[in-house]
Amino acid sequence: MAEILRVIATFVEKGLVYVSKKPVFWSSGAQTALAEAEVEYQERDDQAVFVKFPIATGQLAGKASIAIWTTTPWTLPANLVIAVDAKEIYVVQEFRREGVSEVLVLADKLVDAFSLATGFQPTGEPMQTFPGTKLEGFGAQHPLLPRTSMILTAEFVTMDTGTGAVHVAPGHGEDDYALGSKNGFPIFSPVDDHGRYTEEVGIPELVGKYVFDANRDIVRMLRDREVLLGEQNFHHSYPYCWRSKTPIIFRAVDQFFIRIDDLRAAALDAITKVDWIPLWGENRIAGTVESRPDWVISRQRSWGVPLPVFYSGSGEPILNANWIRRLADLVAVRGSNVWFELSDSELARELGLPPGTTKGSDTIDVWIDSGVSHRAVCARRPELHDPAEMYLEATDQHRGWFQSSLMTSVALNNRAPYKTCVTHGFVVDLDGKKISKSSTYDKPVEASHFVSKHGADLVRLWASSINYTDDVPFSEEMFTRLGDTYRRMRNTLRILHGNLFDLLVSDVADVGSRSTTAATTLIDRWIVDRLDGVIGECRAAYESFEFHKVYHTINQFCAVDLSSLYIDITKDRMYCDAPNSPRRRATQLAMHRIYDALCRLLAPVLAFTSEEAWRYLGGNASVHLQLFPEVRASQRDTYVNTAVDRLLKLRAVIGQALEKARQQKLIGNSLEARVILRCERKLIDGISRDELEEFFIVGELVLEEANEPSAVVERTSFAKCARCWRHRETVGKSRTHPDLCDRCEDVVQARLSST
Repeated sequence: MAEILRVIATFVEKGLVYVSKKPVFWSSGAQTALAEAEVEYQERDDQAVFVKFPIATGQLAGKASIAIWTTTPWTLPANLVIAVDAKEIYVVQEFRREGVSEVLVLADKLVDAFSLATGFQPTGEPMQTFPGTKLEGFGAQHPLLPRTSMILTAEFVTMDTGTGAVHVAPGHGEDDYALGSKNGFPIFSPVDDHGRYTEEVGIPELVGKYVFDANRDIVRMLRDREVLLGEQNFHHSYPYCWRSKTPIIFRAVDQFFIRIDDLRAAALDAITKVDWIPLWGENRIAGTVESRPDWVISRQRSWGVPLPVFYSGSGEPILNANWIRRLADLVAVRGSNVWFELSDSELARELGLPPGTTKGSDTIDVWIDSGVSHRAVCARRPELHDPAEMYLEATDQHRGWFQSSLMTSVALNNRAPYKTCVTHGFVVDLDGKKISKSSTYDKPVEASHFVSKHGADLVRLWASSINYTDDVPFSEEMFTRLGDTYRRMRNTLRILHGNLFDLLVSDVADVGSRSTTAATTLIDRWIVDRLDGVIGECRAAYESFEFHKVYHTINQFCAVDLSSLYIDITKDRMYCDAPNSPRRRATQLAMHRIYDALCRLLAPVLAFTSEEAWRYLGGNASVHLQLFPEVRASQRDTYVNTAVDRLLKLRAVIGQALEKARQQKLIGNSLEARVILRCERKLIDGISRDELEEFFIVGELVLEEANEPSAVVERTSFAKCARCWRHRETVGKSRTHPDLCDRCEDVVQARLSST
């Protein structure tokens, strides 16, 4: 809190803080000004009205009325000006409706829309046609009060709705305020903190009425005075207070502001130097910064950090940086309540202020509180970073915390407070409705509920599986479906670990110093190359916070590359080769590397599962203290990938033939099959028949040359080996082990000899 005050002192020192009576978002429900980020929008219907202001001065005095349109009839008592577009063409036109004739001034482009909305139809040609500049300076009689409103030109007048003549109340709108101030009009706002009219309104029957309730009364008065040209229901998005949920009014009241114009250019430049994830975040925050008005930082609340404004004996506000820093030192020791607990004279003595100095009652906008966390937290702790590596919040924070942090950091350091800014969407139900603390969603939303029911790792897996930059549909059924994915990943680790049970640490340590090239088969080289691709993709995805890409990459790798292909293809060698055979050891080394890499890559997601799996590798340190695996190959193995792609296409051809043979009861499983494969020789060049039989998982393979690949399946005539279940020509030829093939006999004999 002390640091917040010191930041305010710096702002004061730089001349960024000023006091002014300007229209601000005002919550009548909370009786306080609001920042733009404290405003939410709701759909609502309002009564829009077309009103005539008889022209009282100028060339059209007594001859015509200027027609205005407004969706806020309650602001009409505060009208002082009517704005028109200088360059647009306006007409003086006679209109008739049910025997009533009116001569009105309005934009030529909007005559048809006006007629459709009010029922007034133009009669004949326009009496006059001229640009809006000709109307400037004319006076128009206020329809409810004995005063004249002046017609002025303004750039904010648009031709999409209304009449092209805009009712302006300088005390109730940003554009209105700017136009009124520029031309010397008072900032008139006859509304109190509760949104009720004060006596300044000048219409006795409105005094004390809530402005939105008074809309009906004002429309009735306009009708009674025969100045109401038409009315219509207007459906639009209207600002509401995010706390009290009441509609906001734009109300002029003395408030303290930060000059955004002094910071805007530097802020827009700083935005371009930040890494925005997703990319559209840059355009969104740049748009809000470009259009943002001055920042109202005073709040009329009884809680929060006090706004350090003092007042002289004559009631003039004093913004003194040195006084504020003295207050900050006091707050650092005694807390911010010292401002509220001490009397004016006691506080003046504590801070060494002139006698008669009093303190203000406002507090600081909470977006200042959170917006200076980069200074109060990051910059004050040596173990943290300033600027921060990354800020993370929801999409609504481009006009909230992201922006308040940006503006304060630009003011203090002339740079952004973050290097990367990550935006997430909202969790929504299956109907697309936002699930939040204030929603009517009646099912459990607490993480603890799902952790206790499904386990922490499954909840983390769900969080990693979604593209969080979009709104996220949510239902409990999603966890049920994700259970299959989790079990697939866990079982993949279990299978890999099971295949490593007899691999020695020395085997792993020596792999770099001894040659395993001769024993490493095509499928081993392929899976290691695929692993390099997975590592590269996952590291890049983690780097850019695209966790769903990690999920999909590893899920695909486990389900297809490992389970459906590599583990299935190498199963025979792992179970039936001699334990120390070079081919089996080469496969184990590949599996060890895969197991090690998967544990590391999954650690941020499956935090508990990866830790458990990592412990089985024999290390003492936690997996969460390790680094991500490195990509070992400088470039992908083009030959291996091309060769395996060809074999997979041939495997699909063989698979169709095998399935047909099963349906015909010709074979029971693929190991009983004698497959005649016809294809171009170049598709299988350099690959041994044994490797091909293992890859296709068939009992016997016969190769024939052909232009187009095809396969014919017969039942093999060879006997079945009792150990490996493969049908081999050598089964039955051994006197010692007639039920074994030559490979299995060698393995069994070696084991018997060793015992």
